Amino acid sequence: MNLQNIIKEIETVDPEFHERVSPRREAIKSLTGFGKKIALGALPLAMGSLFTKAYGQTQPTAINDILNFALTLEYLEAEFYTRGVTAHGTLLAGTPAIGALTTIRNDETNHVTFLKSVLGAAAVAKPNFDFTAKGTFPDPFLPTNYAVFLALAQAFEDTGVRAYKGQAPFLMSNKTVLGAALNIHSVEARHASHIRQMRKANGDTTLKPWITGNSRGSIPAAAQAVYNGEELETQANVKISGMVVDGITISTAAATEAFDEPLSYTDALNIAKLFLA
Repeated sequence: MNLQNIIKEIETVDPEFHERVSPRREAIKSLTGFGKKIALGALPLAMGSLFTKAYGQTQPTAINDILNFALTLEYLEAEFYTRGVTAHGTLLAGTPAIGALTTIRNDETNHVTFLKSVLGAAAVAKPNFDFTAKGTFPDPFLPTNYAVFLALAQAFEDTGVRAYKGQAPFLMSNKTVLGAALNIHSVEARHASHIRQMRKANGDTTLKPWITGNSRGSIPAAAQAVYNGEELETQANVKISGMVVDGITISTAAATEAFDEPLSYTDALNIAKLFLA
């Protein structure tokens, strides 16, 4: 079994794999260090388990269905930021925040345009959205609710990152579409990190740029589904927490932060449905 071929296969689905299994906050220093904890003969089985566990889902596999699912999420984000830039533009005028939100708005709009162009006549129409989730959240577009807007933005971006990761394996029959979807995935991840930094600058000083366990932080409980499943301490049948790497004992928090988990088609769609009018 050629380990490099296994890694290459994983990287076709997740180009950021090396970052996740490398020195990210000392959770795993290198793939070599990772392998030391596994008997050499068991390594191929362990890596195969990692690939299946991280990316396997049971769901529709028709590419158009998956792309329409992605389009629905992008419709939601594009509409959310379009309204947000308008609603909070006066408050944020002249600040880096309005520039960042405008850039994110433009990115999401471009994602919608791309997906619609790929789907053509098969593209679903944009639904109507209720960003209060039928009163579950305060109106994020009120001038006094900028913090609510940012909290929902974080939840939407974190959902998008996990959802794209969950769907990538089902696009492998079309390498062009797969590559484009992974490009979108990486941009969503950058959005997620930047929104967290904006929330930190806006007063949530304990917020990190990444997800720790299944913690939603200060986001309301109704958004917990976005983070469920992120608390895994075990990868490829190896419990990462408690391991000692170069004299450093890996904490539970670090173990969960070092790996992002995919979100299934059903779970991501259920989150999006909360905001359909």
